[in-house]
Amino acid sequence: MPRKKAEPETSKPETAQPLTGRELLDKVKSLTGLSKKEKARACGYVSTTPSRGEQVNLIEFYKALIEAEGIVLDDRDKVAGQSRGGRSASYNLKVQKNGQVMIGAAHTRQMGLEPGDQVTLKVGRKYIQLLIDNQEED
Repeated sequence: MPRKKAEPETSKPETAQPLTGRELLDKVKSLTGLSKKEKARACGYVSTTPSRGEQVNLIEFYKALIEAEGIVLDDRDKVAGQSRGGRSASYNLKVQKNGQVMIGAAHTRQMGLEPGDQVTLKVGRKYIQLLIDNQEED
């Protein structure tokens, strides 16, 4: 007996975009007595996958709620040059046993240096300064 092809369900209305901002806060306040999943589903934080079916996106729902409240948990990605975590660049360098001083990639990135760029070392009485050579090759 031939198998019938499954037809997509038309009884469920397609949700446009999940609610955000003031709309989200008002909707959540009006949904007293419902569980977290039911509130997230009612606000449109649901995705459908072929393998798992309907899935409630609680993490995205929580993030949207926090943002709607105006709470900033982590503003690192808004600061230029600190899009990722990790160690910060130290401005203290050590002279190695062979007499060389190594400058880290964080410093060269901060200066906008690329492979092949040349710098000049300026030695003052109490400082050592790196100056970028602005010569273009002809």
